[in-house]
Amino acid sequence: MTTAQHFRDPLLLAGQALTVLLQILMTIAGIGFLVAIPALVLFHDRIVAELANNLGPQAADLPVYPMVGVMALALVAVILIFLFFENLRRIIGTVGAGDPFAPDNAARLGVMAWLLLAVQLIDIPIAAIGASVSDWVADLGEGSLIFTSDVDFTGFLMVIVLFILARVFKLGAAMRDDLEGTV
Repeated sequence: MTTAQHFRDPLLLAGQALTVLLQILMTIAGIGFLVAIPALVLFHDRIVAELANNLGPQAADLPVYPMVGVMALALVAVILIFLFFENLRRIIGTVGAGDPFAPDNAARLGVMAWLLLAVQLIDIPIAAIGASVSDWVADLGEGSLIFTSDVDFTGFLMVIVLFILARVFKLGAAMRDDLEGTV
């Protein structure tokens, strides 16, 4: 597939556009966390005073450090997801260039599997820490906030699929190299 054909392939074009869009969204989310975390720590007293003023004295028990912990873990997840889409974008680029079984793609798929596994595992402490934040919200009686820690078997299945695809691509690249060596 030539570069001109790549730009006419709607699937590859959509894949490239979607990965870039998702990376932009991850960048925005990351910047939001990078602003919110220090703001919460630095302006803790003001935030608590304003909450207590608006919601009553029970709001003074704002769980700042659990909130910071959840946001810090979410920031790590956002960075990992950004890197996941960066690897996917590069794979799409090699497919468009006509070289999908490049050895680099096997490595990229392996990295994507590890990144997705890390995101799946980060969800566990986010849900555990988030429970204290949702308890605080419930105690206020002003609404609800729910953090769940359901095991996402689909995510773990995707990790396994990515590891298998990494091996397939590695084997495909080796077979192509062997074939080229015999011609």
